[in-house]
Amino acid sequence: MDFKDMLEGQDNKLRIVQELVPGRQVTLAHIIAAPDEVLYQKLGLNPDIDYSKSAIGIVTMSPSETAIIAADIATKSAGVDLGFVDRFSGTLIITGSISEVQSAMLALMKYVSETLHFTVCQITKT
Repeated sequence: MDFKDMLEGQDNKLRIVQELVPGRQVTLAHIIAAPDEVLYQKLGLNPDIDYSKSAIGIVTMSPSETAIIAADIATKSAGVDLGFVDRFSGTLIITGSISEVQSAMLALMKYVSETLHFTVCQITKT
């Protein structure tokens, strides 16, 4: 049965139901080591960075308000700067040296895993 067959007898109306079910999880945790300068510009991040020694950390999580807690943990655990935190989408972007970003990512992942009992993904790096 193909898509067209599924619509027969339904006046060719397609109904799509979308919903978000917060699942207490970190769905993406990625470190970009030594990103190209243009990436900082496109993301609206601090342009006064030594790009040869810098990194960007990206985390997405659900429920989305957890990004606020993750931002707090990241900034308290390492010398990172907040590039972006969105309590509506659950996105957190941090910047700093590669070692600072890695330390902050490890600290926030440990907290959400061990204290909040979230399901977490592996931290990836490029």
